[in-house]
Amino acid sequence: MNIVQPKIAIVHDWLPLYGGAERVLEQILQVYPNADLFSIVDFIPPADRGFLMHKKVTTSFIQKLPWARKKYRSYLPLMPFAIEQFDLSEYDLVISSSYAVAKGVITGPDQLHICYCHSPMRYAWDLQGQYLNEGGLSRGLAGMLARMLLHYIRLWDMRTAQGVDHFIANSGFVQRRIRKIYSRDARVIHPPVDTESFSLLREKEDFYVTVSRMVPYKRMRLIVEAFSEMPDKQLVVIGDGPDMPNIKKVARPNVTLLGRQPADVVIEYMRRAKAFVFAAQDDFGIVPVEAQACGTPVIAFGKGGATETVVHGETGCFFEEQTIEGVQEGVREFEDMEFDPETVRRNAERFSAERFRISFRGFVENEWARFQKGVSEQKTKRLRPGVVELPLV
Repeated sequence: MNIVQPKIAIVHDWLPLYGGAERVLEQILQVYPNADLFSIVDFIPPADRGFLMHKKVTTSFIQKLPWARKKYRSYLPLMPFAIEQFDLSEYDLVISSSYAVAKGVITGPDQLHICYCHSPMRYAWDLQGQYLNEGGLSRGLAGMLARMLLHYIRLWDMRTAQGVDHFIANSGFVQRRIRKIYSRDARVIHPPVDTESFSLLREKEDFYVTVSRMVPYKRMRLIVEAFSEMPDKQLVVIGDGPDMPNIKKVARPNVTLLGRQPADVVIEYMRRAKAFVFAAQDDFGIVPVEAQACGTPVIAFGKGGATETVVHGETGCFFEEQTIEGVQEGVREFEDMEFDPETVRRNAERFSAERFRISFRGFVENEWARFQKGVSEQKTKRLRPGVVELPLV
């Protein structure tokens, strides 16, 4: 059977900046450079569009709504409707890159829909309470309205999961969330990490480093509080965000807050640090892998994606509780261990961009071939003379 080359659409949630999900999108576009691209909004400036291959992005009506550039997340109640307005009927293969609504695009029975799921919507499912508390929406009329909205979002999210033919999860942790929430199986393909941009440095200096956006679930304040109570240990903190004012209040002199820094500065600190500290329960966690690509071991919270990228005793260690005492215990355990920078680097190479592209292409092309075979068999069955298929009773 000749395999027909499909016309491909790639659908991404939104494009305000170049983050972790956009790194995955970049590599998917490398695999399928002729695909057309769709997104709820696109605010990537012209100078930074290289990762999109300077493609024209088809956006939704939310792109033109007031204050959408800075407040696009506020339009979440409209996003299920907006994503369903994309007309993808001319495409054979639809690939959604989704951590919110992208997987909700409408496809037909003669189209194959593969979803690379960064995560089911955390704020609508198992982390609803945490997000509402952090947003000051745990009580009152605003809290009730927020819970009603998220209830509606969950119903829509469950329904649209049935329109996906195959799920790909970015980690075993997300694979379990997909099974729990959608009752669907998923193939794990870890996201790409640009390991080539991070070079090994064997000689480490006497300080720790952490790098992240300063938002509550990243637990940057927790790390700063833990080190502030260990004045003999130096911590360098790189990143900025809404939590920065609160973090400044608890930082002691042994904690250096550098704010947001360019990539070359971040890489240099990660290369020189004795360890990278990571306290979030993340779906995967690209930055801990980048640290390991520098030969720098990781001290991480022992849940979530970090347990799949850090090898305890070989490339880092875990702490058991997201508390000040938990972080401090992790640091003490780390200092009683020895690590080989070259072993740490080799572990990171398991997550290279090249390996992602090979695995992703292999999965998609295998499923497309199976899909085409199924379509061909159905056509043959319909064309066979003298065969009448009776409905099952």
